Amino acid sequence: MSDLAILGAGKLGTTVARLARSQGLAVDVARSGDPASIRLIVEVLAPGARAVAPPEAIAGAEMVMLALPLSKYPSLDADALAGKLVIDAMNYWWEVDGRDTELAHAEPSSSEVVGSFLAGSTLVKAFNHIGYHDLADQARPVGTPGRVAMALAGDDAAARHRVAELVDRLGFDPVELPTLHAGKALEPGHPAFGAALPADELDVLLR
Repeated sequence: MSDLAILGAGKLGTTVARLARSQGLAVDVARSGDPASIRLIVEVLAPGARAVAPPEAIAGAEMVMLALPLSKYPSLDADALAGKLVIDAMNYWWEVDGRDTELAHAEPSSSEVVGSFLAGSTLVKAFNHIGYHDLADQARPVGTPGRVAMALAGDDAAARHRVAELVDRLGFDPVELPTLHAGKALEPGHPAFGAALPADELDVLLR
């Protein structure tokens, strides 16, 4: 069992895994293929996290984070993820995802597209509007003056609160948006994207 399973072993996934391990959380990291191919990466970048195959990571997780290229979402096992709280940390990048018009102009939002595909899961958008380098450098304890805020969006209030608790534990002030649709404001091309700011300044951008 793990507190958090991260699908994706890139810079974002390993950074979140390291932050979570620093707070004593049990973390599994997975990507397609033999988990041995990422074992050294995980050992070095997120000591204490386990490199496992996706089915094992998903089955034993309290929460599952999608830290993959957005174009990979159709390859997810929707049945395995059914009933899970899923954190969507993905963004469309043409350099990675290709010239995909549907993803580039996803309506109503990219998370709602993913949420429709994962209809049996509860989806919360988070960890997508702050760069991995800021995640690594800006995490601070609760109450630190000027602590950076992270916005998250979801339709299910209980799921939002659980993800907000994770955000807080990993070093950021959570700012909740009440619908998954509102998460459009966190996508590339919108003012809050890339913003590593205190909560009051982030609120201004979101308004």
